[in-house]
Amino acid sequence: MSSEPAHHRPILPMPARPITVLIVTPALDGGAADIGAVELVRMLNQAGHRAIVVSRAGRLVAAITAAGGEFIALDVASKNPLVMLGNAMVLIRLARERNCDVIHALGRAGAWSAYIAARLRRIAFVTSWFKGFREQNIFKRMYNGVMARGDRVIASSEQLAQLVNDRYCTPWKRIVVVPCSIDFGEFDPAAVSDDRVAAIRRTWGVKDGTRVILITGSILRRKGHHIVVRAVRRLLDMGTRDFLCVFVGEDRGRTRYTGELWDLVLATGTMDIIRMAAPVHDMPAAYAAASVVVSAAIQPEGVQRSILEAQAMARPLIVSDLAAGADVVLTAPAVPESRITGLRVPAGDDGALAAALLRLFAMPRPLVNDMGRRGRDWVLGHFNAEDGAEQMLRLYGEITGQTQH
Repeated sequence: MSSEPAHHRPILPMPARPITVLIVTPALDGGAADIGAVELVRMLNQAGHRAIVVSRAGRLVAAITAAGGEFIALDVASKNPLVMLGNAMVLIRLARERNCDVIHALGRAGAWSAYIAARLRRIAFVTSWFKGFREQNIFKRMYNGVMARGDRVIASSEQLAQLVNDRYCTPWKRIVVVPCSIDFGEFDPAAVSDDRVAAIRRTWGVKDGTRVILITGSILRRKGHHIVVRAVRRLLDMGTRDFLCVFVGEDRGRTRYTGELWDLVLATGTMDIIRMAAPVHDMPAAYAAASVVVSAAIQPEGVQRSILEAQAMARPLIVSDLAAGADVVLTAPAVPESRITGLRVPAGDDGALAAALLRLFAMPRPLVNDMGRRGRDWVLGHFNAEDGAEQMLRLYGEITGQTQH
């Protein structure tokens, strides 16, 4: 098995004629895959290609159509084998009627339907990994394995690319790392007014001088919100109180975990310190209102968009070692203290997270600001939307045979 890094793939040729991509994503509610679908549509449309998105309806449907894509409602998030087979038949029909060149799957249940359709239509099949999946047993491993069956398997980070190669022995020649892209015009500290920041802080009930620990992303166990709650309790026990911890993200229907999280908040006596806020529509201002952005993920998360956005907004970061790879958040001892862009802690270790927060709170403000500025400089140099779009277009061109050099 080769250990060749995925990003060392040779430059791929661009499509020579317009192509049509059928994008299959579970929902359009705002998760990484959902936003990834919107980006694909925008990129394809701007380059003169065609994008069709098949998904359950959600709040991002309008973004799909505004970006120039066609939306078709279908429950491709269902894990019912009969529904998945029926979805495959629908995708076959759509691929034939729309003369699709590629079927691109962004989620596992839909990927099984997409895989069947692509193979029966004899067209290219592509998958995208935005996170690592748990594999508790052989059945879960088989279910997840469809995401490694693509003619090209796209990983959002080197960490995820290595995971795919390690778990499934997927050849490196089929794995491509395409990082997320960030709108640096929107996520620019200089573009966010004091009034916008003040409005966000008022919404959260933050008093003047109170530091904000911001945790973004859907309320899911793998994101480690419960680790943050326990770390907050430790901070209180150590006498640190001039802060507020704000969870910003959608429940995504996981009411059991949300209920457990509330029970933990009550049991730890952290009700006055923790806010579970509604989804925020002005995320640049939310980042600007934060003193630190935390990701305590307990599963491999690849490159989280929220981390990149926080870096673009020059926010200091504290991440678990599964929340972001060393290629995303630069920390000591991998780099000198003068180059770090955040702090890293072991996943699941609330004591280490509390200690990192205490360390950051104790740092002089100029040093914290320097950390944030370094993060912005780094992300500006590594996550350019134009570069990501060019890489994706070249990939589509190579797998469809519609290429130009």
